[in-house]
Amino acid sequence: MSTDFITKEVEKIVNTKELEFPLNIAMATAWILGNFKGINLKVLDVAKSSSLTDFFVLGSATNPTMAQSMADEIIKQMRVHGYEVISREGSQKGDDWILLDFGDIIVHVFLDISRSVYDLDNLWENAVEVEIPNSYYFSSDDEEKSDKDSGKSYF
Repeated sequence: MSTDFITKEVEKIVNTKELEFPLNIAMATAWILGNFKGINLKVLDVAKSSSLTDFFVLGSATNPTMAQSMADEIIKQMRVHGYEVISREGSQKGDDWILLDFGDIIVHVFLDISRSVYDLDNLWENAVEVEIPNSYYFSSDDEEKSDKDSGKSYF
């Protein structure tokens, strides 16, 4: 995936008129997680129940390298759009939870096998979950169609 493509897509979300600040930033980070093949994505509106932040963005990675790549790209893209990370926790090799604090949003990147241990999903079960469009998720539909058209079968 090219950096130019990522930057352009994130810019579209950040600048969309349909999303107010800081929801636009939360959704942009969710898009990055989804396009880095993140799973179990959630954007939670915690503004009414937390004085820490307005939105939590949660996502899971299937391995530590993937989690680090997601976190690094989020930091890079947010910096491009004028938002600096205030704090980054869990960046050591072997950490199973990376937290990125941008003030108005906090991004949580978990290793999938460890997410249930921290159980933020249930801890914040009363928060309003913001719908994430299907287009935010990585999709290999085009690849599958092209494989079917070419007669390739992997199963």
